Amino acid sequence: MSLTTAVLTGTVLTETVHARELPVDSWVYGLVALIIFAALAFVAASYRDVANRHRAKAAAYAARHGGSEHDGH
Repeated sequence: MSLTTAVLTGTVLTETVHARELPVDSWVYGLVALIIFAALAFVAASYRDVANRHRAKAAAYAARHGGSEHDGH
């Protein structure tokens, strides 16, 4: 018996003996992943255009401290 045959035979036997069923149907995992990605997309979208929401505050700060609002960082 060659090494390849021994490895393949051992792999086939171990895969059939130790097979386990999933705790839920496989489509549930996809649904959970979809919900998680949708929640993360919502969080990422909530930060959209944050700099423009506070433009008046930035302009007032720049006027008080002598500089344009684009100086600094």
